[in-house]
Amino acid sequence: MRIQSIICLFILLGSVNLRAQELLKNDMPGKSAQEMVVERQRPSEWGDLIFGGRFMDRFLPMPDLGGITTQTWGALAVIPRDVKNGIEAPEWSYWGGNTLLGADGKYHLLVCRWPESAEKGHMAYHNSVVVHATSDTPYGPFKVLNEIGPGHNPTWYVTENGKYVLYVIGAFYVADNLNGPWTKTNYTFDIRDREKESSGNYLHNLTFAKREDGSFLMVNRKGDIWFSKDGLAIWNRVTQSNVYPPVEGKYEDPLVWRDSVQYHLIVNDWLGRIAWYLRSKNGVDWKVEPGEAYMPGITQYKNGLKEDWHKYERIRILQDEKGRAIAANFAVIDTLKYEDLPNDNHSSKLVVVPLVKDKLLTLLEEHKITQKTKEIKLKIAAEADFNPYTDINLESLRFGASEQVNFGKGSELSRTEKSGKDLILVFDGRNNGLTDDNFAGKLLGKDKNGQLLFGYVRLPEVKYVEPILSARAPVFAKTANGYNVEVKVSNFGQVASKDAKIQLTTVEHGKEHFIAAGDVPALNPFQEITVSLSSKIAFRKGASYSIKSTITAEELTPVVFTKTITIHE
Repeated sequence: MRIQSIICLFILLGSVNLRAQELLKNDMPGKSAQEMVVERQRPSEWGDLIFGGRFMDRFLPMPDLGGITTQTWGALAVIPRDVKNGIEAPEWSYWGGNTLLGADGKYHLLVCRWPESAEKGHMAYHNSVVVHATSDTPYGPFKVLNEIGPGHNPTWYVTENGKYVLYVIGAFYVADNLNGPWTKTNYTFDIRDREKESSGNYLHNLTFAKREDGSFLMVNRKGDIWFSKDGLAIWNRVTQSNVYPPVEGKYEDPLVWRDSVQYHLIVNDWLGRIAWYLRSKNGVDWKVEPGEAYMPGITQYKNGLKEDWHKYERIRILQDEKGRAIAANFAVIDTLKYEDLPNDNHSSKLVVVPLVKDKLLTLLEEHKITQKTKEIKLKIAAEADFNPYTDINLESLRFGASEQVNFGKGSELSRTEKSGKDLILVFDGRNNGLTDDNFAGKLLGKDKNGQLLFGYVRLPEVKYVEPILSARAPVFAKTANGYNVEVKVSNFGQVASKDAKIQLTTVEHGKEHFIAAGDVPALNPFQEITVSLSSKIAFRKGASYSIKSTITAEELTPVVFTKTITIHE
């Protein structure tokens, strides 16, 4: 009788898994394990990066929270592990979510989950629900307090006027209190005549950064830059194409954040299982940094124990009161997503990995740093957990352009000076590598224990908060003498713009032909104006032209927008 019961149980479990596999095949037709992972070839120069040259070098061992065990689900590569890190439970599959420190001193995590026993296994994420969980530490364990509502890939933020906003794919929730009640509604997006990809996930996986004046920057899954004046009002697209690295990759899960120096962006190539790191002074123009931002294998403990999760996705950053990144949340899974079946030994969870905190730096230079600069004075601030007089390996320090110091080059330290509890580092100005393309200097080295020590600092004579002028496509109206042309121009910066110029040209076979030009008056932040121009160019009715608009203003990089327009009259 016992043998018959066991046989029946195996038959039942087998039929359940066969049904799940059939459903997953319908969700992901023709996919094989090999097609879900591609090994990307790294640029050869990445082999010359020194420690600290990659964002990935900032990850620290995870703390032991007292939950290390072998009695848990998962592939052998993730056992044993600390089940108190982040959030997990045998009956739930968790995914995504970011953490913010609340006024109550607790860490608040909004994360999504679905039953591990769901018929489609991991692919039941379409029916996930967002929950609110808290912890006394950034790393967990997080305890669920309540459910908020349906949604996937959540990200939440707080607006300047204290509204709590929870984004999920296709909608967002808003509340006056983190404990609710939450009202579900939809964002409004204006692509502003930019090309939109036909894929259904174009506006998925949004990520947000609050700017100094309380307005918000947003990056969508496809890597376009958008602005909203308060994080709730209409989102306006500014860029013409994505800002991702110009190399092959299946990019998703962007993450953007801002600190006191610059904007940061990480984007994941899910197929290659490699993420990229970029920096920007204004959130529009981005510099790609060398080296991996993260990849499988970054979760380990001080005692050498490692968790080798199959995939790390949905990175989200926890920032301290200075805006510095101090921990990273990841959604992890121990196998291929479509091999995670109901009631099996596979699942997903959220893990939290500490990050090396960058140092607080002040550049004591009033004039632009060039290759002729003889010496560079950089003040490094003391903190409760950092004594610059005793904790730095001074011989390891380099300062200058990241393109130099990431590869062990840059200016060398010549001496130090006292400044109360802070320390002034004086570098030989030679070999700093800083040019007009650099908007931040980088300090890189090690502490006395051989751990990473780094920081970024703003440079003199670089403007970080500037107008961001942006034009829509011109509209042509036939007249007796040619055409009237109207162009809407907006300022999405945080400060008013000065008087500017706009010029329209046609672009054909690499050559430009003048259409019209005019003046753009000063614009306040988020102000729009219609510029009226006239042209005597003889366009062909029904023909399509590549029209290029170029906005120029004093001290601003020219802003170009090109659009193919059909002349209808």
